[in-house]
Formats: sequence, C-alpha cells, structure tokens
Amino acid sequence: MADSPELDTLWDDFHRVVNMTSAELADWLRVRDSGQATEPLPEQAGPPLGQHVLAILAKRRTDLTDDDVRVMREVVDTVGDLVDVEDEPEAEDTCRRHELMSMGHDPLKP
Repeated sequence: MADSPELDTLWDDFHRVVNMTSAELADWLRVRDSGQATEPLPEQAGPPLGQHVLAILAKRRTDLTDDDVRVMREVVDTVGDLVDVEDEPEAEDTCRRHELMSMGHDPLKP
C-alpha cells in the first residue's frame, strides 16, 4: 500500500480513535472472552475485528495491507457513529462501552 495523503489522514484518525494501548486492548479482549465456557488461546481472544485492530497497532504504516486499510476505515467510521462527544457513555452504559472497547476505543478514557 503506497503512502498517500488519504492514507496519512486515515492513519492519524485511526490512532486518534483507538485510544487504548496494544496491551490494554489485548487484556480487554482476553477478559471479554473469559467465562464459564472454554476460553480461546490468549492470542485468539476477542472478536475478529478487535484482533485485527490489535494486529494493525503492531504494524508500521508502510506494512499496511488493503485489508488493514479497510478495517481502519471501518473502525474510524463505527467509532465516529457510536461516540457522541456531547454525550459520552457513563460507566453504566456498559453495552455500548464494551462494543467500543472491543475496537480499541475506551470512551471513559481521557
């Protein structure tokens, strides 16, 4: 994937909306998948989108694939649709917060 102004903007937007570190996201995905049923291997925990976000966070911009770019756009658009800066979710709004956190965005994080 060649560098372009559009990719630069997407890269910046993605890293702005994904406000959790790789370690925080990996921990969250493991916690999210834990329960009474059989737990997946730690590196396979969480939904595929969350796993892909985690993989992107470990990459350099020059190593992005077309699929990475698609996922980055999806995350930026979805977080943008779910986050209302005037009405950030409260701690009690767990369903929406957990959905966002599975994409690497913790709305309660400053």
